[in-house]
Amino acid sequence: MVSQEQRRRQLAREKFLRQQQRRTAARRKTHTRNAVIASVVGVLVAGGALSFATGVFKKDDKKTSAGSEVSPSATPSKASDPCEKPASGKVKSLSWKKEPAVTIDKSAAYTMKMATTCGDIDIALKASAAPHTVNSFSYLAGKGFFDHTKCHRLTTNGIYVLQCGDPTAQGSGGPGYTIPDENLKDKTLKDGVYPAGTIAMANTGQKHTGGSQYFLVYQDSKLPPSYTPFGTISKSGMTVLKKIAGAGESTGQGDGAPNATVVINKMTVTKS
Repeated sequence: MVSQEQRRRQLAREKFLRQQQRRTAARRKTHTRNAVIASVVGVLVAGGALSFATGVFKKDDKKTSAGSEVSPSATPSKASDPCEKPASGKVKSLSWKKEPAVTIDKSAAYTMKMATTCGDIDIALKASAAPHTVNSFSYLAGKGFFDHTKCHRLTTNGIYVLQCGDPTAQGSGGPGYTIPDENLKDKTLKDGVYPAGTIAMANTGQKHTGGSQYFLVYQDSKLPPSYTPFGTISKSGMTVLKKIAGAGESTGQGDGAPNATVVINKMTVTKS
């Protein structure tokens, strides 16, 4: 017999999936329109087939793996913003027709630093398990693709993630190419849960549609194993994430823009 809590989570998952399917349809419509414009006037349009995650992120309880509670505010508030003003500069308009060649050393260790307005988030990358993903992030970071971009989405109900990597900050942007799914049998993904501290790729709900958007898990979140896990967030990075989550999201419904002004001032990937 399905418990009331299990039914609540199931309904929340289904509602979230419907919302993302509508967003995906809108994104595809916009992409088609932009492609027509580009063909007529010769303007380079970022055609990312990736975007946000459709059905990405599902539901779980509200306790973090570290045992602390996150209590996001229900409504947007200027006073709730715990972050600093963004560094000067603007998002670059960049797009490529195909995935860059894999040039990373799969046997080496790589780290990624998100220097954000809310603090630094350091991530140990899984180069051997997800070489296409790590290589793409190394390439895009080196081109300044992520610099000055906003983390546009915070989910605080059922699943617990911060989504970033969209230069448009609207959930529809990408690098113009897609990368294959990888590492979907990662040993950290147990019982359908993406554990707190995971960084994984967002996608459109179809296979091999990841691009530049990704999500950072700040509490254990129940999800289908469809989103490439490609790194582990440091302890200090988790502190930053929980600070962001604690400020809540803008809709009061558990899924919207974060109240915290989360801007990536600089993204770097380093081989060690």
